[in-house]
Amino acid sequence: MVTLTQLHTFLAVAETGSVRAAAERLVVTESAVSSCVAALQKDLELALVTKNGRGLRVTDAGSVYAGYVRRVLGLLDEGRSAAAGEAGGGVLRVAAVTTAGEQLLPGLLASFRGRYPRIGIHLEVGNRERTLRLAAEHQVDLVLGGRPPQGPGRPRMVAHAVRPNELVVVGPVSCSGSAAVLAVFLAGQTWLLREPGSGTRATTEAYLEELQITPGTLTVGSNVAVCESVAAGLGVTLISRDAVARDIGRGVLAELPAPGTPLRRDWCLVSREGHLPAPSRLFVRHVRQAPGWTAPLSGCCRVFCRVFWGGSVFWGGPPSPGSSTGGGKRAGAAGVRLMVTCSSERGS
Repeated sequence: MVTLTQLHTFLAVAETGSVRAAAERLVVTESAVSSCVAALQKDLELALVTKNGRGLRVTDAGSVYAGYVRRVLGLLDEGRSAAAGEAGGGVLRVAAVTTAGEQLLPGLLASFRGRYPRIGIHLEVGNRERTLRLAAEHQVDLVLGGRPPQGPGRPRMVAHAVRPNELVVVGPVSCSGSAAVLAVFLAGQTWLLREPGSGTRATTEAYLEELQITPGTLTVGSNVAVCESVAAGLGVTLISRDAVARDIGRGVLAELPAPGTPLRRDWCLVSREGHLPAPSRLFVRHVRQAPGWTAPLSGCCRVFCRVFWGGSVFWGGPPSPGSSTGGGKRAGAAGVRLMVTCSSERGS
């Protein structure tokens, strides 16, 4: 019979790649790890791992099984938290993208813990892809980040609370004297990007494509490193205003009036479709009561248009008849042609 100990042990081996590392993670002996994995393989009549030099390699069957194990263990943890939550305790399991985890969530969690001291907190911080994967595998119940991508293979996510968020282009203070930053200037700069899987990176790449420029780039793995690199003069970056407000206020960084900025990218507190555990329901209510946060408009469809008109870019809607800018915001030179692209977002 397969046991939870076997599942935890196999997953540790699959994620660390060695018996020794798995034993260190689980605080057990290496022989105990080897025995558990061997017993699991015997019960399943499958080879889940194979020797690879001095370490282990997960087989194709083992990779598939590991995905199911993560979801099963996540569901069990979710069920335990949900049951404890109905009894007034439980654990709030939440993940946040890096910027939100550094700038927004600490204050929300501190005030939440003050109101509900019996509820434990399990927090994961990572890029967008990792946080959404944790939600899909039932390892967390809530995710705080930007609007999650939709499409085939993506879990349907429901928004519970939203807060305005703007992305701005920042550079070293030596660039702060420019009245307007044109695309030709931005094309000559090195753009500092977050790691693959980051939502901010994806938005930056789309923004550069809209400007029709292909500048040099440098990948930096954290917001702190990005900001320090910009301040040192390594380049410019597109980043949440929440992440750089202090540095701009202190004169360490300068916001550049780049075409089309600031970009509106609201923060969203989301979950998978379905019933939320009691700790998560309490946190949703707590967040909605926090300054700047609101409940999303149910069924509301927001449409964003990018319009290239007469050599200028308009954000928010095409120019109205007889108007030079209409309902959109002028963004700057970006090619003489008309192109309208619209994408809809549902608030819940």
